[in-house]
Amino acid sequence: MLYGRNPVLEALRAGLVQELLVARGVEEAFVQELKTFDVRLKFAPRIELDQLAGTTDHQGVMAEVEDLEWATVDDILDRAESRGEQLLVVLLDGITDPRNFGAIIRSAEVLGAHGVIVEERRSSPLNATVAKAAAGATSFLPVAQTKNLPRLIEQLKSDNVWVYGAAGEAARPMAQLDFDRPLALVIGAEGEGMRRLVREKCDELVSIPVRGQIQSLNAAVAAGILIQHAVAGRK
Repeated sequence: MLYGRNPVLEALRAGLVQELLVARGVEEAFVQELKTFDVRLKFAPRIELDQLAGTTDHQGVMAEVEDLEWATVDDILDRAESRGEQLLVVLLDGITDPRNFGAIIRSAEVLGAHGVIVEERRSSPLNATVAKAAAGATSFLPVAQTKNLPRLIEQLKSDNVWVYGAAGEAARPMAQLDFDRPLALVIGAEGEGMRRLVREKCDELVSIPVRGQIQSLNAAVAAGILIQHAVAGRK
């Protein structure tokens, strides 16, 4: 069950929804917007949606959709090739918070990355919380798993993909690096950062300049900044 207005509307636009559950008392303008889609609307007390979602943060609408499916790494590589673009992929090392995971997927889709890849054992599952935080981006951006992230990095490098790892203590700020090349950006876990082996596999460690007293950024924010910088730095 997918919940939240933006995720549900994006799933509707993608043709993934057959039936909607709408809380009684939702404003009529929103109901009329939902009726523009060729799906069945079922109205229920808001408490029923609370129970189904396991939260009150459903914004009065839920949709039953097919389970979110993992893409493959090849799907992401093919996406870049089919567009005639240099690869830009985001690798996540230990992002286990579903809201951060979803927010990174959202930024990657909005800003123009070709996909997101996580390691099977060190990631949040691809669930409704992720989909809500992604605001529907899971319907449009391939998200893949790999069994071994360091090994995948080696494979990408052998295919002439450069790998930059985000590290707050890195000596080289992002302005000093070349982003106009096939690129994988690695984002590590909150607090812990990247694992040692993952760091060692990166071609470069890159920092985001900060001016405040707090010296680190949320993982999702850091990912968004680096993706935007990479896209802007391409000819």
